[in-house]
Amino acid sequence: MRAGSVASRAAAAAAAAASAVPATRIICSYEMKKLKMSKLKVIPEKSLTNNSRIVGLLAQLEKINAESSESDTARYVTSKILHLAQSQEKTRREMTAKGSTGMEILLSTLENTKDLQTTLNILSILVELVSAGGGRRVSFLVTKGGSQILLQLLMNASKESPPHEELMVQIHSILAKIGPKDKKFGVKARINGALNITLNLVKQNLQNHRLVLPCLQLLRVYSANSVNSVSLGKNGVVELMFKIIGPFSKKNSSLIKVALDTLAALLKSKTNARRAVDRGYVQVLLTIYVDWHRHDNRHRNMLIRKGILQSLKSVTNIKLGRKAFIDANGMKILYNTSQECLAVRTLDPLVNTSSLIMRKCFPKNRLPLPTIKSSFHFQLPVIPVTGPVAQLYSLPPEVDDVVDESDDNDDIDVEAENETENEDDLDQNFKNDDIETDINKLKPQQELGRTIEDLKMYEHLFPELVDDFQDYDLISKEPKPFVFEGKVRGPIVVPTAGEETSGNSGSLGKVVMKENIPSRGDEGEKKSTFMDLAKENIKDDRTLQQQPGDQNRTISSVHGLNNDIVKALDRITLQNIPSQTAPGFTAETKKDCSLPLTVLTCAKACPHMAACGNVLFEGRTVQLGKLCCTGVETEDEDTESNSSVEQASVEVPDGPTLHDPDLYIEIVKNTKSVPEYSEVAYPDYFGHIPPPFKEPILERPYGVQRTKIAQDIERLIHQSDIIDRVVYDLDNPNYAIPEEGDILKFNSKFESGNLRKVIQIRKNEYDLILNSDINSNHYHQWFYFEVSGMRLGVAYRFNIINCEKSNSQFNYGMQPLMYSVQEALNGRPWWIRMGIDICYYKNHFSRSSVAAGGQKGKSYYTITFTVNFPHKDDVCYFAYHYPYTYSTLQMHLQKLESAHNPQQIYFRKDVLCETLSGNTCPLVTITAMPESNYYEHLCQFRNRPYVFLSARVHPGETNASWVMKGTLEYLMSNNPTAQSLRESYIFKIVPMLNPDGVINGNHRCSLSGEDLNRQWQSPNPDLHPTIYHAKGLLQYLAAVKRLPLVYCDYHGHSRKKNVFMYGCSIKETVWRTNDNATSCDVVEDTGYRTLPKILSHIAPAFCMSSCSFVVEKSKESTARVVVWREIGVQRSYTMESTLCGCDQGKYKGLQIGTRELEEMGAKFCVGLLRLKRLTSPLEYNLPSSLLDFENDLIESSCKVTSPTTYVLDEDEPRFLEEVDYSAESNDELDIELAENVGDYEPSAQEEVLSDSELSRTYLP
Repeated sequence: MRAGSVASRAAAAAAAAASAVPATRIICSYEMKKLKMSKLKVIPEKSLTNNSRIVGLLAQLEKINAESSESDTARYVTSKILHLAQSQEKTRREMTAKGSTGMEILLSTLENTKDLQTTLNILSILVELVSAGGGRRVSFLVTKGGSQILLQLLMNASKESPPHEELMVQIHSILAKIGPKDKKFGVKARINGALNITLNLVKQNLQNHRLVLPCLQLLRVYSANSVNSVSLGKNGVVELMFKIIGPFSKKNSSLIKVALDTLAALLKSKTNARRAVDRGYVQVLLTIYVDWHRHDNRHRNMLIRKGILQSLKSVTNIKLGRKAFIDANGMKILYNTSQECLAVRTLDPLVNTSSLIMRKCFPKNRLPLPTIKSSFHFQLPVIPVTGPVAQLYSLPPEVDDVVDESDDNDDIDVEAENETENEDDLDQNFKNDDIETDINKLKPQQELGRTIEDLKMYEHLFPELVDDFQDYDLISKEPKPFVFEGKVRGPIVVPTAGEETSGNSGSLGKVVMKENIPSRGDEGEKKSTFMDLAKENIKDDRTLQQQPGDQNRTISSVHGLNNDIVKALDRITLQNIPSQTAPGFTAETKKDCSLPLTVLTCAKACPHMAACGNVLFEGRTVQLGKLCCTGVETEDEDTESNSSVEQASVEVPDGPTLHDPDLYIEIVKNTKSVPEYSEVAYPDYFGHIPPPFKEPILERPYGVQRTKIAQDIERLIHQSDIIDRVVYDLDNPNYAIPEEGDILKFNSKFESGNLRKVIQIRKNEYDLILNSDINSNHYHQWFYFEVSGMRLGVAYRFNIINCEKSNSQFNYGMQPLMYSVQEALNGRPWWIRMGIDICYYKNHFSRSSVAAGGQKGKSYYTITFTVNFPHKDDVCYFAYHYPYTYSTLQMHLQKLESAHNPQQIYFRKDVLCETLSGNTCPLVTITAMPESNYYEHLCQFRNRPYVFLSARVHPGETNASWVMKGTLEYLMSNNPTAQSLRESYIFKIVPMLNPDGVINGNHRCSLSGEDLNRQWQSPNPDLHPTIYHAKGLLQYLAAVKRLPLVYCDYHGHSRKKNVFMYGCSIKETVWRTNDNATSCDVVEDTGYRTLPKILSHIAPAFCMSSCSFVVEKSKESTARVVVWREIGVQRSYTMESTLCGCDQGKYKGLQIGTRELEEMGAKFCVGLLRLKRLTSPLEYNLPSSLLDFENDLIESSCKVTSPTTYVLDEDEPRFLEEVDYSAESNDELDIELAENVGDYEPSAQEEVLSDSELSRTYLP
């Protein structure tokens, strides 16, 4: 009877399903017509296909729920649905498609049914749906309320005694899958009492592996919540896990793996970690790990081994865990096992995790310094009331500021890892507190801040506005018809670095010439090099000697790199210019074809030191560093004869030669430094020309980072191998200079030098410590030092151990720079990228809370690199980037001033102000002279728009000075385009905003100990004179209604590649914070994007996609934002140049050099001329494609790194072997990161902007 009724009901259900299909089809057809009528798109894959079997079954199941029908029918229908779900992906897709009600029907049935088999069927269906569908289907189930229904089902099922095993397996399996996708799952599970249910199931069924496995998986999910983790720990879950895991066994490996994952999650709680330490489980974990390591010969259980390490990683987050690890000889155990794993690449995760644990447990060392404050002291005229400088001065002298006693006592509080989330669940509109959202604050509002009377002090710096030019010898004395300067010109071409010149190069103001140098046999006197070495006055005291009036004054260096050689620095290759050793050092100069070269002939080996230059001036002695001339190596004769300069096409710019060693020495004498430097570095004296070869971004060998880390760990394990000998120390002037021949000698006592202390660690390994910025206790990044006494064939390792940034381009292909004096003597006076095995990682030296801005437990970072020197007993220099000293700038400006054509170029060099230490801050004015002193020409001259440029506010960003050098040289050149540029604008340039910082080797601050680029809002005339008066110039221009068309501050970027700009835009800032960007009512002139867009098309190194125009609160006191907001300059920019290289365009894969940086400065000028032509009100309209930026906006993958920092992900991928060296939870990115990482990224597909578009005229 029962069977018959079931059969009849089944037939009726089938008939009902059959009758339901046509009706559904009719409705669907009607809806499709409506959709077509409204022209809406239909996505077939995600719409419900109603003519399938599953639709009928779901409709039938819904009807059963509504009518509370008998369970037999529900059991039958759910079994059919299960069969379809197991066999057809189409069915699974339809049930979870957008618009489908299948999931709601299943969950409703699950919630209401009392039938066990129906419940099991539905659970099996849900398992099928979430197992094959990835994160989206799991999230779909969560959004339909699946978590709560399943937890309630677990509660109900637990009330049965004993609980139904199959039901518990299914519930736990599916909860373990959906739990990580539900952000509130931990709270829901705790409220429903599910934690103890699962835990008791494990305790009571330890031998039932089929039931225990999903229970452990769910415990792992519970433990992601810190409160749950503590609660479970109190109920004995940690002890329970150690009953499951144990020594090597071929059985139950999957169960052990899940138990270890659960244990690792549980031990992230400090409470649980302490419980594990108290019960001696650290020793147990190490013993188990060694056992698995020894027996797992085929490495089939790597996940179990990694699980053990993850548990050790969690428990060592607290001090007690680290101590227990050390006491259990954990360092040696993990070191030995990881070394044995190195041969097998697949075991890298074990090596990396072992390294992380060892680095974390490595006892924190004190930085070997008496104080972290700078070695040099400068008394400020005014002490700030608040801020880090005020804290520095208020610190009692007896306080140890190097390390906190409590640093190692603070447990690392990592309660729980972040809950795993799928991208579909991420809220893309993160709340960013740093982006300014108040439109009233964003709108530029001119605020002079100073009275008109006060600003009159700057009138004398603007003589071009009032000069009548009566006393000037102008080109034309006759009046000429006034010609509008915005006339159409041909395309503007600037030679790109590395380009060959064409036959028409004359039109660009360049000369292509062949240099004919007599062969060695023709004229022995004309053996060519560019050196002029001292024959006499070679003294051990390294004092420069100069013979006044002697035309052949002797110097042991390049004689100015000879003017015309430097003039040809873009093309000339000095590598093969002949040089030879002859008896004695003699010098003579021979000109041939207008390219003079100075001859070097060497007679005999010098003593150890060569003296050169000038002696005493106003009580100061200026010295060059020692130069070992013993065994001076010259080029191989075959090399000399095979190639000569006559084969090179030398492109000679028409600008002046800017390097002059004698002038440099004179300028150095007047440069005032806090340490009162008396030595001159050879690279600054010799000068630098770009090498004639490309320098690719370094490809780092796999595993180099962990090798370096292992060598550091060996310091603790094999302490007897460490020499620990101080070989250089600025804090102790009486330190003994080592006399042994195999120990390197160091020096940094010269302008822009920075090296504080050197400690020999092993025979050929040295730890280097950098000096803090003066009146500061941090900012360690810039380095510039001398090394001598090296041997050939020896790999020397240098570790700079007190860096502070959390990452560096040294991890992504950047190399330090090296300058070899011996190479310069052999005809190659250039800085080159040098070093192998380079990486940047957290070390074991502790930073005090004073040094870390109040945060405790932070560590320093190490830059490590290995060098094989090219010559024995050479003198070499290393630098973070191409050095450019204050004296170099003054030399360049003097050379530009003396070489310009006063009839053509209006050039003025004024003193903006004096710095704190009494150095002058130069202000340069460049424009074209008026054609005559008649009214029309003077009117045109005075009405040229201003362009205001500045650079080098941060001393360590030397690339900014090289870009500025390119700008200055281009503006002063005879290039017709440069002349057009001068006729279009008046340039006001402050080429070095922070002379004192540059001179004294600071990285970021001035002598006031403050970042000057954070002082523009309210600069103090006593503490920040250069900023106060630079802002005053801009305020004066605003007061006389002569706002600059463009303001640009040149900077360097330490963590991104390419060259790019930051600008200011209200609209883009608001778009960054609002959900509906297109509904923003802000109306804004988009001209701020014109110049960057132009540069992206004409400058190979420039990358538009890295530019950002967002205004952040943390940047409100920077030059860019203040000049935009207070002065009212719409086109106010920071131009950032990479310290590393390029990853796009012509220079992709190459490290950047001075040639490319100077080219960028020249291209910037060309961009300004194109900007003028595009924005001319009479003849040009702006192409809409140039300013159409709405299509460029893309959603950036952003992350919140701190409450006030909102940045893009790092612009570099992580290395495969790179591990997280954070031993503490508060190790966030440093505050400066927001400025160093772009937070707006236009689309990769930029519209093409041709020259024809740029120069197109639009006639009325």
